[in-house]
Amino acid sequence: MGATKLGNDKLGWIGTGRMGLPMAARLAKAGGHVAAYNRTRAKAEPLTQYGATIVGAPVDLADRDIVFTMVSTSDDLLEVTLGPKGVLSRPDRAPKILIDSSTVSAEASAELRSAAAKRGTQLLSAPVSGNAKVVKAGQLSFVVSGPRPAFDAALPYLECLGTGVSYVGDGDLARIVKICHNVFLGVVIQSLAEITVLAQKAGVPRHAFLDFINKSVMGSAFTRYKTPALVNLDFATTFTPYLLRKDMDLGLAAARSLDVPMPVAATTREAIQSLIGNGYLDTDFATLILLQARNSGIDLKAEGVEVADGLQPAVGSGATTPRE
Repeated sequence: MGATKLGNDKLGWIGTGRMGLPMAARLAKAGGHVAAYNRTRAKAEPLTQYGATIVGAPVDLADRDIVFTMVSTSDDLLEVTLGPKGVLSRPDRAPKILIDSSTVSAEASAELRSAAAKRGTQLLSAPVSGNAKVVKAGQLSFVVSGPRPAFDAALPYLECLGTGVSYVGDGDLARIVKICHNVFLGVVIQSLAEITVLAQKAGVPRHAFLDFINKSVMGSAFTRYKTPALVNLDFATTFTPYLLRKDMDLGLAAARSLDVPMPVAATTREAIQSLIGNGYLDTDFATLILLQARNSGIDLKAEGVEVADGLQPAVGSGATTPRE
């Protein structure tokens, strides 16, 4: 867990899905006093092995000092915070700090910030970069905006969850940073799918091509941890095409409101739409490579080559080796 020293604040957690569960687990394992809520209670139950307690409704977390939210949509966020059983629905009690790590619209965040302020609750917008594997490896990163005193109080808990915390100012600035991040994510994965298929159709094995990219100036944490999926077509879901389309739409809406042309992002959004239209719904967004290959007249096969994802220390020289 690193050297981060946690305080004695009572912590609440709302949303134990693909990302929320390992995040809440890190806090509980580090000694945080965690109580959690999830709409499907069974998905939160694994936290009990680390000493966390499970509650039946978000309002049951109103007596917590700091409450994190990690939910899928703007409507979900408003429901678990401002709804009839929301964490801010008790007239006599509310958390001191609310930390939202969801990717939601600026409008929803502004509505929540205003309502929270009336209850004396400070809201930190704290969206993240990374997936569940990144969380478990302790390499999650946060972009945070909101009142500086609230950020300083929450920093030990944010640092417990990952390796990078960037404070970008007051208000909802972190929201637009995260939306820009996810638009970039969409553009990069589509571009990576295109060039990988191009190289393969020319005769280059995918594992060899991506090995070069990852060792070049164009390599990144993202290209490395997506390499196993692109090479061996193991598309265990980290982020769905549906959620990526939602974030592309948020980014393009922001661009329209600010008069910023985004031709590459707009084209990428349509590629993601095509992926969804072809039935790739509850799968990983890296399946864009399958659609790209089909449109290029080739049928991809898993290469059966063991490749590193960059989240663990390399073994030996790091060279790729065929699987047994």
